[in-house]
This record gives sequence, structure tokens and C-alpha cells, in this order.
Amino acid sequence: QLQASGGGLVQAGGSLRLSCAASGSIFSIGVMNWYRQAPGNQREWVASITSGGSPNYGDSVKGRFTISRDNGKHTMYLRMNNLKPEDTAVYYCNAEVMVGPNTGRPYWGEGTLVTVSS
Repeated sequence: QLQASGGGLVQAGGSLRLSCAASGSIFSIGVMNWYRQAPGNQREWVASITSGGSPNYGDSVKGRFTISRDNGKHTMYLRMNNLKPEDTAVYYCNAEVMVGPNTGRPYWGEGTLVTVSS
């Protein structure tokens, strides 16, 4: 239902753009989120965006990452600039997907690996 893509290997200071596409029977999508999990660490919330486009960011990425969405394409993006080695993690997307006016549930996408070399 959710598919994340766009990860890869990049040098410190570089940029990547992640995508998260929702598919299937979709009535609407509520808040969409990016999380990440580095080896040995707990999953960490990175950023979120409301259906109206209002973003919020974790302190560690504020000023470097930009979250956006295209409601017509049921897709969310994460533009990551000035990447640091500590941004290395598997990035996951999450969203509340409604299949009807009153029926929906949260979905998680499979992660996409981001590796930042120093």
C-alpha cells in the first residue's frame, strides 16, 4: 500500500530525495510521516506533513530536510540536503490511509536505505 524509494549512497554534504507512493483503493490520506532507524537504534520520527501541506520536523533535520506531498498522486517526498553520516539509516514512510469516509488504518512502507559516507 505504501512504497518508499530513492535511498542510496551519498557523500557527506550531498543530497537525496525520497519518495513514498500509496497505491490501492484510496479515499483520502491523512497525516504522512517519515521515520528512520539506524543500526542499533530505535525508530526515530523525522518529519510529518498534514493533508493540507503543513510540515513539522525533528530537531536533528530541521533546516536540512524538506517534506512535501502531491495529493493527486498520493505521494510524499523528503528532500534531504547537507546530509551527514549520522543521517545513515533505513527510512520508512507511514500514513493513515482512508479507504472510505470512516474506514482507514495506518500503513507502513518498506524502508529505503540511506547511507552517507564521510
